[in-house]
Amino acid sequence: MYYKFSGFSQKLVGAAASAAYVPQGLKPLASTESPALIFGTPTKLASDSPAAVSYLGKNKVPDLQKLFQKADGLPVHLKRGVPDQLLYRTTMALTIGGTIYCLVALYMASQPKSKK
Repeated sequence: MYYKFSGFSQKLVGAAASAAYVPQGLKPLASTESPALIFGTPTKLASDSPAAVSYLGKNKVPDLQKLFQKADGLPVHLKRGVPDQLLYRTTMALTIGGTIYCLVALYMASQPKSKK
């Protein structure tokens, strides 16, 4: 019996003698013809489009880079002002509240139930 390496299963599989002696890299796997069109509409080339794309809006990256790279001593997560401070404080309050709630639940679970 003859064997060849299967690219699909990544194992040796049984094969005919002619298939076993033809290395996979030397026989053409795909045809050199272009496939038939799936959609009949022509494609728009990038060179046909206008230079400035109007739907993207203004590029905000340079402004944000200036804001975040300013040496004002604030951490990055607080550089955008009041909204960042509110988000940070809310997150910290929920974290501390959740920790206290877990500790209270652990304490209550560790106490034996009183028999009445």
